[in-house]
Amino acid sequence: MTLHPLTRAFLLPLALFAALFTNPALAQRENPLPPPEGVDNDSLPWIYQNSTVPVDTSWTWGELDNGVRYAVRNNGVPPGQATIRIRIDAGSLMEEEHERGYAHLLEHLTFRGSKYVPDGEAVRIWQRFGVTFGSDSNAETSPTHTVYKLDIPSFTIDSLDESMKILSGMIREPALTQQGLDAELPIVLAEMRDNAGIQQRIADTSRTLFFSGQRYAERSPIGKVETLNAANSKTVKAFHQKWYRPENTVIVIAGDADPGLFEELLTKYFADWDVPGETPEHPDFGEPDPNAPTTAIVAEPTLPFVINQAIIRPWNYVNDTIEYNEGLLTDLLALQIINRELERRARAGGSFLQASVSQDDIGRSVDGTFVSIVPIGEDWEAALADVRAVIERAKTIDFAERDIAREIAEFDAALQIGVETYETEAATKQADNIISAVDIREATATPQVALDVFAGIRDTLTPQRIRQSVNSLFSGTVTRAFMIAPREIPGVEQELASALVRPIDGSALAERRANVSFDDLPDLGAPGMVATREDLRLLGMEMVTFSNGVRALIYPNDAEANKVSVRVRFGNGYQAFRNDEPSLLWSGEAALVSSGIGDLGQEELDQITTGRRIGFDFGVDDDAFEFDADTRAEDLLDQLKLFAAKLAEPGWDEAPIVRAKAGSKLSYQSYLGSPASMIDRDLSWLLHGRDPRYKTPDPDEIDVLNPESFRKTWEPILKQGPIEVMLFGDFDRETAIGYLAQTLGALEPRKSATPGPDNGIPAMGVDRGKPVVTRHSGDADQAAAVIAWPTSGGLDDVRESRQLEILAAMFNNRLFEQLREKSGTSYAPQVFSNWPYGHDNGGYVAAITQLAPSGIALFEEIAKSIASDLAQNPVDLDELSRAVEPLSQRIRRAATGNQFWMWQLEGATRDRRRIRAVRTLLSDYTDTSPLEMQLLAQKYLADAPALRWHVLPGANGNIGD
Repeated sequence: MTLHPLTRAFLLPLALFAALFTNPALAQRENPLPPPEGVDNDSLPWIYQNSTVPVDTSWTWGELDNGVRYAVRNNGVPPGQATIRIRIDAGSLMEEEHERGYAHLLEHLTFRGSKYVPDGEAVRIWQRFGVTFGSDSNAETSPTHTVYKLDIPSFTIDSLDESMKILSGMIREPALTQQGLDAELPIVLAEMRDNAGIQQRIADTSRTLFFSGQRYAERSPIGKVETLNAANSKTVKAFHQKWYRPENTVIVIAGDADPGLFEELLTKYFADWDVPGETPEHPDFGEPDPNAPTTAIVAEPTLPFVINQAIIRPWNYVNDTIEYNEGLLTDLLALQIINRELERRARAGGSFLQASVSQDDIGRSVDGTFVSIVPIGEDWEAALADVRAVIERAKTIDFAERDIAREIAEFDAALQIGVETYETEAATKQADNIISAVDIREATATPQVALDVFAGIRDTLTPQRIRQSVNSLFSGTVTRAFMIAPREIPGVEQELASALVRPIDGSALAERRANVSFDDLPDLGAPGMVATREDLRLLGMEMVTFSNGVRALIYPNDAEANKVSVRVRFGNGYQAFRNDEPSLLWSGEAALVSSGIGDLGQEELDQITTGRRIGFDFGVDDDAFEFDADTRAEDLLDQLKLFAAKLAEPGWDEAPIVRAKAGSKLSYQSYLGSPASMIDRDLSWLLHGRDPRYKTPDPDEIDVLNPESFRKTWEPILKQGPIEVMLFGDFDRETAIGYLAQTLGALEPRKSATPGPDNGIPAMGVDRGKPVVTRHSGDADQAAAVIAWPTSGGLDDVRESRQLEILAAMFNNRLFEQLREKSGTSYAPQVFSNWPYGHDNGGYVAAITQLAPSGIALFEEIAKSIASDLAQNPVDLDELSRAVEPLSQRIRRAATGNQFWMWQLEGATRDRRRIRAVRTLLSDYTDTSPLEMQLLAQKYLADAPALRWHVLPGANGNIGD
């Protein structure tokens, strides 16, 4: 189950804005305003009432006689799947004081049993349908709502009918027994414990400060221990009967079938639903209190200085009109210009590591503009002043025309991509967009409408209008700021309050290089020649070899409209570094891309890619380094040119290295604050036998990084090793081969890459009579534990690696049931298998969980008991099916996208076993038996030495034995 204390949806489903709008607004149940002039609500679907946004006719909008509203549509992405969302208009803001946490508790209880299924059986039924619990079936509770989510892969009419029946029972008639409540309450409290600690204290303090005087200030969805412990079946039933009502329910279904079928089934199971009594009114959420304190601080030794500022205005209801959305887009464009300037200054080595601004309507409580700042070092006042200077300049001096034009081009490109990809957009995303729109009581729009709305204001986005928008965004009823500091600082609240109002002069923008283009990239020379072309007889894929040794896997397909996935693999990856000493391997992902190309820095590279779908990610795999991007056919040539130029003539701008070093140092200490963060820091390192290549660098190791050491490490790597290119997506084959010849095929022949002294991974440390112990500095009731069994690696036993994933899935189901559902010891235990294909060893099956320190012994006892039983006794066929079917369905769905095939085939130009492994993919994951599972458990789990790792409270963060 998922808690969303701050969720937000923008009325237009624009991918461009997703990262900025992560905190949704809560809208009211009924519109208190009259409809806009000319709007005839009688002719509009329910979601478009009082709106001038054009109706999305790809959806069928309807309302049952009892008030249940719905939206259904045909969407075959991925093929054969049905996506169901049921939203109840009840969240933590609707709870009375004695009901704190009830909305979330009720969400949990609905899965325990209902009218049609006994306790716990719904999950098992859905597993037999191929549904994975947690990803395909789940629910979330926010201050606004409770949403139940189900994705049924390869559904049939029978499985869809049964699923709608189960969901209707969960929503309408859950079995809210005292026995079920007593069993579920420890799980909810375990979730509360796992989410507690410094991050929760920060969230609580900031919420109390920013929403002072309002209900939102004290309404976290997780609730309070006191009210949860006092809950009983009678009080929970009363909350259910009050809020779970037809008129509070919206059902969204998108899937690979006629929408009429979806309408028929939701009518069948929800049309006769009737709850007596009147619809309850929402409580008053209050107004911002202008007399409340304006600053607060949380001191936490494991965290760096962070400042979050809020310029707060009262929230007011608005009609969702085109004019309203034109204003939102104007505001967003203004904020994007400011964000770009803040990022430019951070890159150049300013007083802050990062800073950003955003606007948000939260909880039907505030309309706020938010500023986030992470200073470099301890001079937070300088960082705050520098960020305020950028904002003040935007309020007083018009933006340059070229800065506005740049963001307009970015918006145009992103909106156009949305139009091009709408028909192949996943059903889950489209259904979730509808739920988000309902949540804030706004309409939803097609990407074409979004593009048209923006086109209507493009010519009006003058410097003066943008400046007016900035002044509106940074004006409010009250300004408040919250600081995280690594120690107590007497009087800092008053210092922060003074710094917020201290007069600031707007600073001028530094000069920037103008009129750069792709022509300014290094010259790659004459195009290369195609040496060979080979049909791989696999899905229409072809391998093309160029005269300079570059090899490319080419796979044109229309699975994702106007999208091309590009991957360039070179060198030896982890194997290029020694396994017995620290290195700067970690610094590549932090700074290699941003260090530039030739004499072009990141700022210039951003300029030349403005308005284009061009990306640049860098990663390290077991056996290669990787450049990755998603682009489109019209941008493919320049995307390939960018990658080739990086290999031919990399830049060595010093500023990104300095920034990466500062950021790594700031983040390292934060790992100490909780067992979860310690797991993030050390799990991969321990499971890889303490191989330094997999270690999070500590401050002493970070200190080794400087511009000289960075270049010495990465310059030879960029020059070495065979190049493999993967082009998968919507493009013309012959055109793409021509582009490759002009770019990567034009490079000089590569030097051979010399592997490190040992291609493998050191053996995992195993139990020598006592566990490995790490201490964290978080709450005393928080711990984590891991138990892991070594397996193997490589491609020779690829079937065994896939069969181990089935075994791990069964292990996971058992551990989840025994540790969570029966004992309530842990909220989210998990078991997973890792089998590296780039090494011939280093694999493992690992069980991991967060829990109280007192629960570790029980976790180990249950995990070892399950491992022993899997080795001693064959599983029954139903249990095997409930592991195999969800796994095979995940593969079938993933196989409809290009990223899946790229991952399966990376390295295939070097090792043909990758191609052979693809041919047996589905059978390896589906053809198995109880005996095969038992033999695998005997081979790897039965009486095998294992790694045991305990993360306990106690402060120092060091690894011990």
